[in-house]
Amino acid sequence: MSTVNNNVPKTTINWETGPILRALMRNKVGALLIAIQIAVTMTIIVNSVFIIVQRSQEMQRASGVDEDNSFYLSSLGFGHDFNSKVSIKEDLNFLRRLPGVVNAIQINAVPISGSGWSMGLQTQAGAEYDGVGTAVYMVDEQGLNTLDVQLLAGENFSATDITWREDSQNTWPNKVIITQALAKTLFADQPLTQIVGKTVFINDIQAMIIVGIIDQLQAPWTDWDKVENVMLSPQWLAQSAARYFIRTEPGQRDQVMADVEERLATSNKSRIIKGMRSLQETRERSYRGHTAMIKILSTVMIILTTVTALGIVGLASFSVNQRKKQIGTRRALGATRGAIIRYFMLENFMISTVGVVFGAILTVGLNMILVEVFSLQALDWYYIPIGMLVLWLVGQLAVFGPAQKAANIPPALATRTV
Repeated sequence: MSTVNNNVPKTTINWETGPILRALMRNKVGALLIAIQIAVTMTIIVNSVFIIVQRSQEMQRASGVDEDNSFYLSSLGFGHDFNSKVSIKEDLNFLRRLPGVVNAIQINAVPISGSGWSMGLQTQAGAEYDGVGTAVYMVDEQGLNTLDVQLLAGENFSATDITWREDSQNTWPNKVIITQALAKTLFADQPLTQIVGKTVFINDIQAMIIVGIIDQLQAPWTDWDKVENVMLSPQWLAQSAARYFIRTEPGQRDQVMADVEERLATSNKSRIIKGMRSLQETRERSYRGHTAMIKILSTVMIILTTVTALGIVGLASFSVNQRKKQIGTRRALGATRGAIIRYFMLENFMISTVGVVFGAILTVGLNMILVEVFSLQALDWYYIPIGMLVLWLVGQLAVFGPAQKAANIPPALATRTV
C-alpha cells in the first residue's frame, strides 16, 4: 500500500487505484472468486426477482367474478330413474330461492379452476383460416348476474335462447357473448358497439352472432397467455353430472354452502353432492405452484446474498490480516482512519464492478434460455442496472466492517518486528 496525500481529495482515488490493482494482482485468485460469486449471485437474483414479479402480477389478476361470495359444487346422478334435465331445473329453482343466494347457474367449467372447454373462433369461415383460442362457458340467461360480469355493449341472452346440449353434440347456438379482450383480438381497433352484431365462426364454418360484450372474465387456465379470451354460450348441459355455480349475498357464502350441501343431498336420493369449493380456495389451489416458486426463489436469493456478503467479509478480513503492518505504516505516515476505510471500500468496489459487469452478461444469457425453454417473458432492461446497484451496495456494506477494523490498527504496529 502507498501513502496518500489526504490534503488533495480530488486526486485521492487516482493515487489509490494503482496500489489497489497491484495488491489485487498479488491475490488475484481470491478477488476473482469473489467477482465470479457476485456475477453468479446477480444472474440468479435478477432473473429470480423478475420471475417473482411476473408470478405475483399473475396471482393478483382479477378473475372477473365475485370471488369473495361465490362457490360451486357438482351433482352426480345415478340410477335408471334419474332424469338429468328435470334434476337440473329443480336444482336451479331451489338454489335461486334459497335465502342468501343472489343467483345460481349450471356451468360447464369454473374460472381459474384449471379445467375447462376451449374452442377456436374465426372472423371468416373456412378451415384455411386460423381460429383464436377461446375458453367456453355454457350458461343460461342468469349467467351474467351470477358471474357478476358487466355488459358493456349489446344485450344478454333471453330465456328462449337457452337450449339443451346433448352428449356428443357438436353444433352450437347461433348467439354468443364474448369478453372485451376477445372482441379486441378478433376485431382490432373497432368500437365495441360496432362489434355487436358481427358474425364469428366456430368449427370452421358454423356462424354465431355476437349479441353482447362483457367487461372481463378469465378462462379456467391461469397460465394461459389468452386467459381473458372467453365466450358465453346459451346452453344447459343434459348430463347426469352437473356443476352449479352459486353467488351469495356478501358475508353469506359459508352459511349458504353448508345449507346447500345438506339440502341438495336430501332432496334427491338418486344423486350425490361432491366437490364443493369456494372461489377463494380455487384461486389458492390454482396458484399453489406460483406460491411455492416465489417461496423457493426468495429463499435462494436470501441464501445467495448472505453467502456472497460473507465471502466479501472473509476476503476483506483476510486482506486486513495480511497487511496489518502496511496499514500501520500508513497510519504512522499520517493516513487517517477515513483514508484506510476508503481504500478497502474502493478495492471492493473494483472487484464488485468486474462481478456485476460479468453478471449482467450472464443475466441476459440465462433469461434468453428461460424464454426459449420455458416460454417466459423477456427480462425488462431496467432490472439489470437495479441488480448492479444492489450488488454494489451489498459489497460496500459487507466490506465496511473489515474496513473499520483496518482503520483501527494503531500506527505503533509498524515498528513491531513480529
